[in-house]
Amino acid sequence: MIGTLLAALLLASAAPASAHAALRGSDPADGAVLKSAPGSVTLTFTESVGLLDDSFRVYDPTNHRVTTSDPEHGPASADTARITFPKKLGTGTFTVAWRIVSADSHPVSGALTFSVGKPSATTVPVSTGPVENPVTGGLYNIGRYVAYVALALLIGTVAFITVCRPPDTTPLRQPIRAAWWALLAATLFLFVLRSPYEEGTSPAAAFDLSALAKSATGRPGLALLARVALLAVVAGLYVLLRKREKLSGLTGPISPSRPLLATATALSVALALTWAAAEHASAGIQVPLAMTSSVLHLLAMALWLGGLAALLTTLYRATATPLPAVVVTRFSRVAFASVTVLVVTGVYQSWRGLGSWQALTDTSYGRLLLIKLAAVTLLLTVASQSRHWTAKLAAVPSAAARDRVPQTVGAPAPEEPLTEERLTEERLTEEPPTEEPPTAQAPTTPDNHLALRRSVLAEVAIGVAVLVVTTILTGTLPGRAEAEAAGAGATTAEVGIPTASVSLVPFDVGTPNGHGKVQITLDPGRVGKNSVQAVVFGPDGGISTVPELRLSFTLAAQKIGPLPANLADVGGYWAANSVSLPIAGEWTMQVTVRVSDLDQVTVAKKVRIAA
Repeated sequence: MIGTLLAALLLASAAPASAHAALRGSDPADGAVLKSAPGSVTLTFTESVGLLDDSFRVYDPTNHRVTTSDPEHGPASADTARITFPKKLGTGTFTVAWRIVSADSHPVSGALTFSVGKPSATTVPVSTGPVENPVTGGLYNIGRYVAYVALALLIGTVAFITVCRPPDTTPLRQPIRAAWWALLAATLFLFVLRSPYEEGTSPAAAFDLSALAKSATGRPGLALLARVALLAVVAGLYVLLRKREKLSGLTGPISPSRPLLATATALSVALALTWAAAEHASAGIQVPLAMTSSVLHLLAMALWLGGLAALLTTLYRATATPLPAVVVTRFSRVAFASVTVLVVTGVYQSWRGLGSWQALTDTSYGRLLLIKLAAVTLLLTVASQSRHWTAKLAAVPSAAARDRVPQTVGAPAPEEPLTEERLTEERLTEEPPTEEPPTAQAPTTPDNHLALRRSVLAEVAIGVAVLVVTTILTGTLPGRAEAEAAGAGATTAEVGIPTASVSLVPFDVGTPNGHGKVQITLDPGRVGKNSVQAVVFGPDGGISTVPELRLSFTLAAQKIGPLPANLADVGGYWAANSVSLPIAGEWTMQVTVRVSDLDQVTVAKKVRIAA
């Protein structure tokens, strides 16, 4: 069962995590023309950020790197990043490429320009190093998926044993051990990859001891180390319980003492905190309330989905002796309480992340939230069927017990002893029972168990899909931050006569009618701010509608990018009002076209950006 769940997560679409901190503004502003050289560059983000050793790279008009101070935060403000210049810069256009880590653990990169005196043309320099490594990002996302599902299985299975008390816990011991090992392995895997993930380097960089030291200094790395320590305590608690079971000689659960139950609860909360401390809840508005909501949301998810997996395992293993209805009834109550908590905390987190109703349809975060809402609605529908079969299962034993009550017809008076002769006489004189007309009968207990197993299996399958969408959602820029960053966008002075750049990008996802072309127009197709319009044409040459279109720009030679275009569907075509391309040269466009829920392809195309 656990292997199936993990495989489902690993085979799911694992899109790279989008940045959560967005650039709110800069000093100097992007595209500004200054009379004299500034003494520093300060960037302000929508949330607190972490700094890397190479967070800033500044290039002069001849594309030579400018010596700067080490990156630091602004005075008493963790949402800023700044560097200072030790000497005067001279005149011309300077390019600032930056890369930081947002408070929710995801790296963010971008670039801007400013000019001293007057703007000047720039050229592409010799390669200065690698850009974002897709292998590292993909592996890191897989580790996050495994960690989420392992936590759900670990907490949910233990809670199912403790609260629902199945008569035989033997089938659930292996899932608990597998979940613990999976969570430990995923946590160590994420810790080792943490530094390459932040720096945008290959996985091979993880074998450098200095990389491990860097991972241990940031908040995400410290949260991962704390998770490892907590898992060690969980292992000790599990060994203690197993010893108690062996001493008692019972296979069923032992009622935990209050101190033991309190310890298990505290460990579950602490494990959930290692996620909340390094993701959305740790930055933005109302952080204490948001972290509390995040912990409750994660625990409720684990109790529901992990408990479902435990229930399904118990139902499939209990073929010889049907599972008592009271066990299923207890889990039904736990599931109802968990869903209630999920709804309350989910509504709050959605409001906190969106900021407006318009962001629900105009941002990637909002659209993902709608997908999750649809999946949860379907899950609740299937869960209602499970509750229906649970009620049937609880009713059947009661009816059977009534059928076994002896009839009083022909019974002797209480004072007369029931002898063997008397019993024989009554049998001879007793009239044969009359046949009752056929009536609709409730399903038998085995039938109920089979129906319940199928319903719970469907719940688990949909629950895994919800978990995948949730994990992707934690890697997407919140709508509130996206709107705030867009509203604070600076304008760039344009030089010369604007001209548009038009590119045709063929694509083929490998399915029937899954090919076509994307026409991408950059206006003006020059250094600075550009608007983007993208039209998808199907195999017949007509305009085609696709559920998702993503676009990013990378200048590998300058180690800039990928810079996302943040395209939005505006009805018939996709558009972005402002994409900043700070340096002239041959950029690489990465175009991702998704034609269905499962089929997508990413195609690269070179585009020349004029000075």
